[in-house]
Amino acid sequence: MDRLAYLIRRLLLVIPTFIGITIICFSLTRFLPGGPVELKLMKMRGMGGGGEAAAAAQGTTASVTDDYRKELERQYGFDKPIYEQYWQWLVTNRMGMKLESYQYPNKTAWQLIKGRIPVSIWFGLASFFLTYLICIPLGIAKALRHRQAFDAGSSLIVFVSYAIPSFALAMGLKMLFCGTMDGGWDVFPLGGISSDFATEPSAWVWFKDRAWHMVLPVLCYVAGSFAMLTLLMKNSLLDQISADYVRTVIAKGATRRRAIWGHAFRNALVPIATGLGPIIGLLFAGSIIIESIFEIPGMGLLSWNALMGRDYAVFLALLSLTASFQLIGNIISDVLYMLIDPRIDFSKK
Repeated sequence: MDRLAYLIRRLLLVIPTFIGITIICFSLTRFLPGGPVELKLMKMRGMGGGGEAAAAAQGTTASVTDDYRKELERQYGFDKPIYEQYWQWLVTNRMGMKLESYQYPNKTAWQLIKGRIPVSIWFGLASFFLTYLICIPLGIAKALRHRQAFDAGSSLIVFVSYAIPSFALAMGLKMLFCGTMDGGWDVFPLGGISSDFATEPSAWVWFKDRAWHMVLPVLCYVAGSFAMLTLLMKNSLLDQISADYVRTVIAKGATRRRAIWGHAFRNALVPIATGLGPIIGLLFAGSIIIESIFEIPGMGLLSWNALMGRDYAVFLALLSLTASFQLIGNIISDVLYMLIDPRIDFSKK
């Protein structure tokens, strides 16, 4: 009952947390300079040519700027009080999903987003499973061979991976293996997620082509959390192995192998489970840097283009979606935390 009450409280906290995040970001888009109204006015002022024609155009522009600004603010809904704008965005326009994009006329934010979600999920799921399939066994192996040659050699790889930023790794891999520099190898595609086929490819050909396009981006995704997750698994298991209850189990006649795999391993997974929330959010949000470098048409690249183009309709819709996934991921982490460690007591003292 205590666990159910705890989960209900956590679910109820999602609502004010989501509202707080979106209110802050929504307000910033309304008060920071350089919004869509200012961009359109700047384009209008730069339309003049040279000489007398330019002077006449500038005079005309100056005379209509105020009226034009008010009309633009009315079109975008910026002429209303901030609380009314937020309510319309949240409720009437379904977290901005029904709003028309400022950059792409006749397309709503949701129409742009829904085509990008499958792409980000493809890369996110592949990165998620590869990261855990590599890092958890590697962390366990390092813990069981602590201070041995394998631990020292693998630590060098882990620390190098931690030291290289994702954007530097992505650029380096692209230069080496995509034929963009002298002496490199033209092995992988420059970017995108699929090739242009003259005819409809078979399922197997399509899958191989998609997998080939995903190799370098997924490698960059995995490298981003490789070091942290590996060391977290190793240190967590080492802490459990050195705990008193493991020594007690061995003293009662159990083998060291049984004490580790039957008792220590399960408790060592608790920190891993609590870190699932941010990773689940990344599955859907995508990576702005990696998607930009490899020209992947996912949610990360869409978010970057919307931010640079001051397309706040699309940007805020993406933000609300990403925040929702992040909050759901945190709830999933709590559930896994309870399942892995049944000793946790949520009753109020």
